[in-house]
Amino acid sequence: MTSPTPPAEPAYADRTFRSVAGLVSGTLLILLGLWLGGDAMFRGHGWVPWQALAALLTLIPLILAFTLRPAVFANEERIRIRNPFRTIVLPWTEVAAVRAAYSSEIVTQGGVTYQLWAIPVSLRDRKRAARKAGRQAGDDQHGRTSVRGRTPAHTTGLDSGAGVAAADQAVVELRALAEQAGDRTEQSTTTVSVRWAFEIIAPAVVGAVLLAVLLALA
Repeated sequence: MTSPTPPAEPAYADRTFRSVAGLVSGTLLILLGLWLGGDAMFRGHGWVPWQALAALLTLIPLILAFTLRPAVFANEERIRIRNPFRTIVLPWTEVAAVRAAYSSEIVTQGGVTYQLWAIPVSLRDRKRAARKAGRQAGDDQHGRTSVRGRTPAHTTGLDSGAGVAAADQAVVELRALAEQAGDRTEQSTTTVSVRWAFEIIAPAVVGAVLLAVLLALA
């Protein structure tokens, strides 16, 4: 008797990129909204409980969309971008550039640009990283570190991502995956797809319409 065949493992494991600040702030905002909205629903009078319910139905999906939902899942074959209202799947062969200026973006071979909401660019983080890299590479204020390169570069941590802003480091990793995909000879089975997040859009629209009607009746 032969043993059952185990389920096939995925060819490439996903690497996940998310904003920790977005996760924390989204969780706090949802808890605050539920607290205030719940209080209005249970203690309010007249139209107030219904207005609070409609407001929660509008705001909670939007908070989820802009804080908890954004994520980037990348492996050696494709990248999946989960933005507030859309999910985009691209094989690396369709990606022309990955860049981070004032926002993190992916540009396709056809010239279409998609923002990476899960990898926000922080200018403050960049300045902090630049100062750290400068301290590692040059003299400190007491002149104890040589600028002539007595310390090998690989011992300072610069090659491992030290002194690099989090968003820029994520972009470097995504570029590396894209370059690895370009070196492979096998054809990717992933196709380009863009799907709207109707599970977010529908309740927010219904809640907004209901809230508008209730405010007009009040």
